Amino acid sequence: MTLTTDNNTNARRRTRGFSLVEMLIALAITASLLTAMLVALDFSFKRYTATSESASMHVVGRLVAHRILSQIRTGTTFGPSPADVLDPAQNPVVTDNIEFITEADRAAGLNRVTRFEYRDDPEDAAGPGWLWYVLVNADVDPPTLIEERPLLSGVRNATFTLQFDEETWLLDRAELDITLDPSSEAAANATVAEMPDSVRLVASATPRQLR
Repeated sequence: MTLTTDNNTNARRRTRGFSLVEMLIALAITASLLTAMLVALDFSFKRYTATSESASMHVVGRLVAHRILSQIRTGTTFGPSPADVLDPAQNPVVTDNIEFITEADRAAGLNRVTRFEYRDDPEDAAGPGWLWYVLVNADVDPPTLIEERPLLSGVRNATFTLQFDEETWLLDRAELDITLDPSSEAAANATVAEMPDSVRLVASATPRQLR
């Protein structure tokens, strides 16, 4: 009789389900795994967005830099120029803008001056600014504005270094140094680890008038 009772007890132990504590432990482990997976997936998406933002900035920045260098090569009468090219403190000129004549036709009363200049963001002076393209007719007094428009946003720094020849006083070489920051939207939605990388573009050109 005792033997039969022990067998029934062992059978019930073998066929019983999970206890409440075991279920809670299993649910906790599953929730932890799902949370870790979602965090990793979210990080991957944000990192992809950051990488795409950086690549886009690089492409646009290179296109703008190529356009500026192309116009420098064909321009004449560059500025701002130093008062004394023999003074090392004045030559080269380091500035946030460059201007030069791109089209001259005195008979038609046309003397177009192109200027590329850095401007602060009027809504956020501490943040990235803009690189502007400005076209002016300088053959009239006062000069009249023909066209102006922003070329590049997210510009943290834009520096033009103008080296003038000591004998001819003509521009010998112009160098541009532009640093681009990620867009404000991407920066606001990203952590430090996910932040798109800044892009720095450094290039130089020599006007064809010296060749």
